[in-house]
Amino acid sequence: MIKRQIAEWLSQIATEYAVISIMGPRQSGKTTLAKDLFRDYDYVNLEDPDMRRAAEVDGADFLRRHPSPLVIDEVQRVPSLLSRIQVKVDENPKRKAAYVLTGSHQPALRAGISQSLAGRVALARLMPLSLSEVASIGPIPSREGLVFQGFMPRIYDEAVSATTLHSGYVATYVERDVNEMLALKDRRRFETFLRLVAGRVGQLMVYESIAAEVGVSAATIKSWLSVLEASFIVFTVPCYYRNFGKRFVKAPKVYFTDVGLASYLIGIREPAQVDRDPLFGGLFENMVVADIFKQRLNAGREPDMYFVRDYKGFEVDLLVENGRKVDLYEIKSSMSFNESFAANVVRLAEVLPNADRKFVVYSGYPAAASGVEFVNYANVVA
Repeated sequence: MIKRQIAEWLSQIATEYAVISIMGPRQSGKTTLAKDLFRDYDYVNLEDPDMRRAAEVDGADFLRRHPSPLVIDEVQRVPSLLSRIQVKVDENPKRKAAYVLTGSHQPALRAGISQSLAGRVALARLMPLSLSEVASIGPIPSREGLVFQGFMPRIYDEAVSATTLHSGYVATYVERDVNEMLALKDRRRFETFLRLVAGRVGQLMVYESIAAEVGVSAATIKSWLSVLEASFIVFTVPCYYRNFGKRFVKAPKVYFTDVGLASYLIGIREPAQVDRDPLFGGLFENMVVADIFKQRLNAGREPDMYFVRDYKGFEVDLLVENGRKVDLYEIKSSMSFNESFAANVVRLAEVLPNADRKFVVYSGYPAAASGVEFVNYANVVA
């Protein structure tokens, strides 16, 4: 079994909260992690129709027959169960980690938690594997291999074919999860939208442009994107707004939580295609940004991630807030060192009084220039 970095933080908060909620995309390893960390707990899965029906019909009786400590998988299937859990928790408020809840639909679970379990629950978000988690298993694949196959645990733990996994993932996601949230009338348009988003990783999310290609309204595109975010398929990074007024763009940039899924959606079917693809730069950036995103969530921190782009084209790929300080990252897929890669982070640091560490993340060897650290993508720190 792959040791997950978030386990240390989860073990800590399990001593502080009555309920632990582990959210994240399907197949990111939530169930495996919960069962491993809480081995002595009873386990129920609300994907099971009989279990779900029993919880829906009589939640109080369901929890009587499945007493704490208990792991409840896919709890968003029966949101009404959360109020029953609140009652149980309040009966014994000193008991910690009485219930461990997992879910893959953020809105349903978050809404229920905010109404029923506020102050009683710790929220954790488990994404696909980080680069360091992959490295802990054995030799890390090439950057082309990483971008192609992505970071879903089953690819590394069970040697599942990346193409087979991603094909089934898309079919299951659209048929089940999206239909539940949107009641889709035209599946093909949504799949077209999904592929268009994959082709724009690392780029500004211009709703009107995608709407025109899909044949729906910009409002529909915004709604669909919110569904992708809610089910942890993508995350967005806003433009850094502090201290800059109106000179910078307002649109967010979009990234996939698993770059392998983005690669599959744009038609990449083998690693040899990766660095020849015109979208390779965006995919490489997606891999790096997603890894920083995962590192922060695994440590129990908010992402607090931004980018900078002004209307004249000046850009820095990523800013990460650490308290009052900001770390700056420029991301290049190049394998060769070039001091000019550091130019934008140096320029931004000159006008950003709280700038701290400055990095160029690329495919080459560690180096330094102009006060900027050049680091290999496999050794990025957040």
